[in-house]
Amino acid sequence: MKHRTTPAHRTSRISARRRPAARTALAAAALGALLAGCAGSGDPVSFDAPHAVATDARSASATGTGSAQSEAERLTRLPTGPKARFTQESTLDDGTAIAVTTLAGRKSGFTGKVWVWAPKQYFEPRYARSGFPVLIALPGGRGYPKNYWIGAGLKLQSSIARWSQEGGSLPFLVVMPVLNADGKHFYDGSDIPGQPRMGTWLAQDVPDFVRANFRTFKSRDGWAFMGSSSGGFVGLKTVLKYPDQFKAVIASGPDLVPDSPLWKGYEEERAADNPANLAAALIARGGPDVYLAFQIGTTETGMGNLRKFIGNFGRGPVKTRLQVIPGGTHNAKSYIRGMGEGSMHWISEQMQPPIAEPGTEPSGPSWVATVPAATPAATPPATGPTGPAARP
Repeated sequence: MKHRTTPAHRTSRISARRRPAARTALAAAALGALLAGCAGSGDPVSFDAPHAVATDARSASATGTGSAQSEAERLTRLPTGPKARFTQESTLDDGTAIAVTTLAGRKSGFTGKVWVWAPKQYFEPRYARSGFPVLIALPGGRGYPKNYWIGAGLKLQSSIARWSQEGGSLPFLVVMPVLNADGKHFYDGSDIPGQPRMGTWLAQDVPDFVRANFRTFKSRDGWAFMGSSSGGFVGLKTVLKYPDQFKAVIASGPDLVPDSPLWKGYEEERAADNPANLAAALIARGGPDVYLAFQIGTTETGMGNLRKFIGNFGRGPVKTRLQVIPGGTHNAKSYIRGMGEGSMHWISEQMQPPIAEPGTEPSGPSWVATVPAATPAATPPATGPTGPAARP
């Protein structure tokens, strides 16, 4: 069970963890949505690539479109294998499926479930040679044995499908692993000494699994996280810790410090996974740039803490945006609304879009429509050390 802090202590910290009651409410609401979309599961699912559109090389050369085809092939990593066995968890109205498999992490040693959804565009022949951007979606609460973002009631996947047609989002591959190793402890998405290596599972094993089974992009321009509450913390921390591998995150109502009781006795290791320390180190190094899209509802606690974090570290290579959700609560449905109001478009602008075959570019609306302005995050930066002694 997560430790509690007194109200006085909680308000004095830059980023206290959400109270267990808030996490429980968030997880319970999401679980109800999850159960609404689990009918008809169990059938095999294939994500095999479509056949590429046949293109006359001479015609492509004459029209200058051959370079676009070369760009897709140059940027894309084709599935490396071994191929996983997927079964259907649920289907969307557009015929796409959320599928699940069990992943034995070769690097972490942890075995857990991973759910995946591919948008309709992934199966279109015009994108057969192109990679797709990946969004690793992490839940709040325990995040075990289910990842609540698979729930049809939350409409994450159907919203991305719609936004990608309307100009609000790239057509992301959405990958939804379990967040924790069991239902008893919070592991902070970290390699806490003596515990399951959940940091390695999420930052290495899960991406390796995606590369084995899907067309992805070789560079970090094709890799992002999103998460709520404790999942928002893990996504935020992972992007700041591995900026050469991941470029962006949507962190909704996020926790901002690692405070699992399992860290006891390992203060140096805890400090190494503190987003404040990671952001400060990234600023000192001068990059690479990362894009942190924060979201919070107006009825949530923690607005001041989040603004202070942005004020401290939203500079140099740490690019930030704050989406304030009017009437929003510490709830996954509120965060989906915020994503549609601007957060999803903002990170899409930073990512690599799929590249259509020459001469087959879609004629519909472009995803690069004007993004709504975010709520300003103007807070005077606080000063002071960011080492272990100054940890929130």
